[in-house]
Amino acid sequence: MTNENIILINNETPEQEIQASSAKDTFMSFVPLVLIFAVFYFFVIRPQVKKQKAQQELVQSAKKGDKVIVAGGLIGKIAKEKDGNIVVIEVAKNVTIEALKSSIVSIINDNVIPTESAKK
Repeated sequence: MTNENIILINNETPEQEIQASSAKDTFMSFVPLVLIFAVFYFFVIRPQVKKQKAQQELVQSAKKGDKVIVAGGLIGKIAKEKDGNIVVIEVAKNVTIEALKSSIVSIINDNVIPTESAKK
């Protein structure tokens, strides 16, 4: 059998081949975009959402008598809650301030183990 006897049959016209290859090219051009979005989601969006949930849970768990740090750097005890969104914080004896509950940065636990520098 020689090369002259082998005939390859191609049912596609050149126009159809061009359309098929351009469809592949279009799809392949979106792959890097999808990968960039996936990386952006897992390294930026998802951690930020987790952080917001944790902050929201912290704010919701704050109650009367908790020692808290407010966003401005003030430390005090929650004396009472007003309107569900505002807390009255006692920063010194007979000195109170009102702050938004959402401005609470952290709750200080009195059972915290002291660090090495605090022991000395």
